[in-house]
Amino acid sequence: MPRKLSNKEIEEKFEHLLSKGWSFSEDKIYIQKTFVFKNFKEAFSWMCRIAFIAEEINHHPNWTNVFKTVDISLSTHDAGGLTELDLNFANKVEMET
Repeated sequence: MPRKLSNKEIEEKFEHLLSKGWSFSEDKIYIQKTFVFKNFKEAFSWMCRIAFIAEEINHHPNWTNVFKTVDISLSTHDAGGLTELDLNFANKVEMET
């Protein structure tokens, strides 16, 4: 099982994601971002690409989709907070955007 990161590790390792529009929950248990696309087709196509990444690394996001907007949040539930899996996943998501 992945190890939950300390608040200091989270601030250091996730810092570059904050400049890309990600934000932490108040208790730093998860990181989240809203993605807005041109239309539903683009949003759903992106979600399909992300789904393949999720399966590849066996780590799945919490997300919702309404028309052209996708809200995504990442946390490692087994660890009770953010881990390297979430960092890796968020970085892969950014590469697909």
